Amino acid sequence: MPLKALALNCTLKSNAGEASSTDAMIAVLEQAFSQREVTITETVRVAALDIKAGVTSDEGSGDAWPALREKILAHDILIFGGPIWMGQISSVAKRVLERMDAFLEETDDQGRMPSYGKVAVAAIVGNEDGAHFSSAQLFQALNDVGWTIPAVAACYWVGEAMGSIDFKDLKKTPDKVTETAKMVAGNAAHLAGLLQATPYPG
Repeated sequence: MPLKALALNCTLKSNAGEASSTDAMIAVLEQAFSQREVTITETVRVAALDIKAGVTSDEGSGDAWPALREKILAHDILIFGGPIWMGQISSVAKRVLERMDAFLEETDDQGRMPSYGKVAVAAIVGNEDGAHFSSAQLFQALNDVGWTIPAVAACYWVGEAMGSIDFKDLKKTPDKVTETAKMVAGNAAHLAGLLQATPYPG
């Protein structure tokens, strides 16, 4: 079956019409994934949604997480995108990870979490150090709640500390970013295809 990916943009900018460097990085990955016949069906601006605080899959009236959770789990690959803030992943990204904590209690009769057999990669941007630390935060948390992390799973760009040029402002995508995006997409698509054909036994 064709592979599908969903991108989460965990920028702090809640207005989906406002330009985001995370969107620009996701666009680089989208092109790379298209070469692997993987379709990114949508990029979700998480800050535009009312994702309640909590660690369950439904925190009650007005909670936008149940619908987003359903959308996430309907895809084979999750692109977890976001900016670096204070040297780490954004609070919006952390909110998503906290809500996925519920997966630990939502196992099937084989002990598999809903995320089993699904692949996650990262798209990180920032004007300060922290890309490696941010990806480490993401990958450890995502692996804890059942996601599979491929080799070379992070595509990132870090500009000059406190600089005024963002990734979205670059006239040309750096060659290393493009090369890395191809590796991320290739490895993720390969792994997702294997897991689709042969699920984890539990």
